[in-house]
Formats: sequence, C-alpha cells, structure tokens
Amino acid sequence: MNAAQSKYTAWLIHLTAWAVIFGMPLFVTGPDRPLMDGPEYGRFLLVPLSFMIVFYTNFFRLIDRYLTTRRFALFTAYNLLLILLVMVSIHLLFRHVLPPGQGHHPPMDRPWQDVARFFLGNATLYLLVVGVSVAIRMTGGWYRAEAARKELEHSRTEAELQNLKSQLNPHFLFNTLNNIYSLIQLDTVRAQQAVHDLSRMLRYVLYDSCRATVPLASEIEFLRDYIELMRIRLPRHVRVFVSLPDTPSSTRIAPLLFISLVENAFKHGVSYEKPSYITIDIHEMEDQLLCSIKNSSFPKSDSDRSGSGIGLQNLSKRLEMIYPGRYIFEYGPAGEADYRALLCIKFTDR
Repeated sequence: MNAAQSKYTAWLIHLTAWAVIFGMPLFVTGPDRPLMDGPEYGRFLLVPLSFMIVFYTNFFRLIDRYLTTRRFALFTAYNLLLILLVMVSIHLLFRHVLPPGQGHHPPMDRPWQDVARFFLGNATLYLLVVGVSVAIRMTGGWYRAEAARKELEHSRTEAELQNLKSQLNPHFLFNTLNNIYSLIQLDTVRAQQAVHDLSRMLRYVLYDSCRATVPLASEIEFLRDYIELMRIRLPRHVRVFVSLPDTPSSTRIAPLLFISLVENAFKHGVSYEKPSYITIDIHEMEDQLLCSIKNSSFPKSDSDRSGSGIGLQNLSKRLEMIYPGRYIFEYGPAGEADYRALLCIKFTDR
C-alpha cells in the first residue's frame, strides 16, 4: 500500500467512526426511548461536535507542536484550556440556545450542583478524547516511520547486493582469463572453444545475474560451463568428481550463489606437483537445495592470496540478506589435508 492509499484508508476510517457516533441515536431506540425529534437531536449533535473540536485540534496542532517536541507542560496547559472553553461553550449553548424540552428542565434549587456535575463528568470524556487522539496520531507516525525505515533498509540491501555482485564479477573474470591465457600456450583450438564458453558465461554474469532470481537450471548450466573450462588446464593427477542435476526443477534462486565455492575449490584444492582432488555435489532434496564441495587443501602463500576469502565473505553477506534464517553455510578444514564447504538453502514457496 502506497502513501496515498494509506492516507485515503485512514480518512475513511475517521469518516466511518464519526458516522457511527453521529448516527447512534438512530439505532438506540426502544419503547422507553423513542426516536429523537429535531431539537433533541440538535442538542445531541453538540456533544460529538465538541469531541471533534478537541480531537482534531490535538490531531493537527497540539500533538505535533508540543507533545512530539517534548513540551509536555504546554501540551497539558493548552488541552486544559481547550477543554474548559469547549465545556463552557457547550453549557451556554445548552442553557440559552438549545434548552431542553418540556419535562427536562434541571431543578432550579441546586443550579451549582448541576454545573459541577456537568463540568466534572464531561471533563473525563474530553480527556479520553485527547488520549484517543494522541494514540491514533502517535501510532500513525510510528507506522509511517517504520515504513520509511523498511524502505530505507530495502534500498540499502539492494545497494549492498549490487555492490557484492560488482566485487564478484571482476574477481571471477580475472581468474577465468588467467586460465584461458595459460591454455593459449598449450592448445589454440581448445582456447578458441574456451573463449566461446567464456562469452556464454559472461553473458550470464553480466545480464542474468542482474535479476533478483534466476532459474536453477540456468545457474547449474553456468556452473557446468565453468567447471569444464577449469578442467582444461588441470594436470592429469588432479581428479575432479562432479554431480549436478541433469533436469533441475523450476525453482528460482539468487544468481551466482555457488561460484565462489567452486572457484575456491579450484584455487586452493589443486597442486601441480602432488595428487589432489575436487568433489562437487549439488542436488535437490524435497524443499532444500544442497551444495557440498570437498577438496584437497593446499593453502596459498602470503604472496599468492589475492582475493582469498573475499568470495566466501561476500557469499555469507548475500545469504544473510536474501535467505535470512533459511540457510546453513559452513566451510573450513576437514582433517589435516582436506577442506569442505557446505551450503544448504531451504525454500518456502514449494
């Protein structure tokens, strides 16, 4: 609901409430309470009209000017003065302009008791009207402030997501171009095919990843192309085991969730001198998507740690913003010579 609709709804509620109050004599009738005549209904109208004066004077002026600025003494003083003026006016109107009909005259032997009862009894009602006005005004202000805060939080989240993607894309491109550069020296034909594969992958990164969600099949195809591109330059003693869904469901997920994990496995799980392995397993299970990656661990030296940890940190932030409370993300050493990453996402729209 936008601001205009919210304002319209609020005023519709005001109008309905006052219509019920003004029409109350038309519904409260009985054998001993006949329908009010014109003069009697006119006297009745003075009371809700006075309530409206107190209510909207607070609603539009006193609350914003004095209560929200914490000038409580002035707020109280102006309300007491307002209530006194309204009650005196109503009392004079009742007595001199719209006096009660025949049989409703107050006893004349105790006029001061009647005046005291009138002021003391009605003062409580007017104070209650002030309280209702304060409650509605402050609640409406709180809802508006909360809506603005949520909108600001949403904008901040979107901006941070775009920033995380902008950090991820150059990092991914840098590593992939390094792989193709190495391949050019070994096999020109395969390098050309790799460039073709890379162009398809970049199209996904630059265009599809700008959307909030993508089909799971597109993400899996992107990972498949990336893994095949990475296989090209691996030595024979590196074993790569890959299990990806052949026919992914129609589930939509946030783009580029798994590339950091796969990229990290190839970067830190491959040795060109020692036997090494990488195992990648992504599959769906009921309402969950699981990604399990395990690889041999060959930590990089301090001089070769460019980008290390950035992808995983960015992924943690993205998961918290996109799937709060609906994911499990664990990564770290698994034994002395192994490293494992586990990502489980639970979907609620299935």
